[in-house]
Order: sequence, then structure tokens, then C-alpha cells
Amino acid sequence: MEETALTELERLQTRILQRISDLELRAGLPLPYTPQNDNVSANETRLSEILLNNGVKYFAFKKVGFDFYDLSLELRRDALCAASVHHLCKSIVMVNTRAPSNVTDCSNRNLSKYYVIIVVRYTARCNMKNVKNFLYSLNDGKIPRMKFNLLLAPEEVSEMLTGYVRNGVTCIGMKTDIPIILDEAIVKLDPDFFWMGGGDIDLKLGIRTSEFINYLNPFIVNCSSS
Repeated sequence: MEETALTELERLQTRILQRISDLELRAGLPLPYTPQNDNVSANETRLSEILLNNGVKYFAFKKVGFDFYDLSLELRRDALCAASVHHLCKSIVMVNTRAPSNVTDCSNRNLSKYYVIIVVRYTARCNMKNVKNFLYSLNDGKIPRMKFNLLLAPEEVSEMLTGYVRNGVTCIGMKTDIPIILDEAIVKLDPDFFWMGGGDIDLKLGIRTSEFINYLNPFIVNCSSS
């Protein structure tokens, strides 16, 4: 009886701690990362180690159902305890289909064959014209504008470069060091905590924007339009 009561108390404490964590996430005030249970996926373990080793403390992982993308925006927001639907973001791999012939990889972040663009997923559209103009200016006008034409990379290319499948793509722990472009709209979010893919289809990663920027030093570009 005593053992059963102790087990039930531990379950109750776990539920209370989870509820507190959810409320803090919704308020944009997450605690430093701690695994929510013992059933942690390999990707969560790997990515959390990468983040912690690079000075990122305020992040969280959330398991979601495989029907996550069939849910309404409001239900997806609630599933992640996100502050709003605007805080639901997506990492997409783009390929510059007109890059100069000598640009075949990601070794030059100013003039890369591929970029990962993180945008507000549901409430804005990615404005590739702004991205094109930014990259043109970044190269001091030395590369003709016509040499910048970013399109969504094929799924097999995205998976090869990142190591992640569709709907699980994140820019943390990618196989390839692809330059990152962060939508300026994400930087302006309040609270400064946004959600993106977590390495698995059913895993999402929430991270404090300021720490994300300090760690990954992305280009910050106004690359969305309502």
C-alpha cells in the first residue's frame, strides 16, 4: 500500500511539474531545460546536449501526435503551449538555382548554394524578393541579381544536407553547416520564444530567440509578408 501511494504521489508531482512548465512556456518564461520524462528520444538527447554545450539554456521539447498538421492552428498552438499561432515557425531548406557555377556548397555563408530560412509558418508568406535583395547587398553588388533565385530544395536534398525528414527539420545539429536566415518577424515576437521542428516528425523544439541568435548568428532579414 505504501509503495502504491508513493508511486501515485510521484505521478501527481510529475503532472504538477509538467503543468507548471506548460504555464511558463505559455507566458514566455521557460525554466532552463530539463527532460520532461525518462522516455526521451535520441534526437532530443543529442540536440539538448548540443544546445547546452553552446550556452543555450532556455529551450524545451514537446512530443506531438503524428496528426499534428491536421489540427487547427489554435490546437497546434495549445499542443505546444505556444504564446500565439505567430510563434509557430518552420525551417525550410532553399537552394539557389542560379548560383555561379563555382558555388556548389555552403562554405561561403555570404554566397551559399543552400540556405535554411526560418519563417513564421502560418500567418505570413516568405518573401523571396526581400531575401534576394538582401543577398545581393550582402555581396556588395558584385554578383548580378539574376544569380540569386532561391527555391524550395527537393525533400531528398533537404534530408541529405540536414539529416532530418520533412516536418522534422531543425537547424540545430544539421549534417551540413548551412547558413541560416532568420525572419525579422520572429525577432519581434513577444515573448521571445518560438517553436520549430525538433529533429523528428513528432518532436518540436521551442527556444528563446535571443539565445538562438547568440548561438547560431543567423542573418536577420525581413523575409515575410502578411
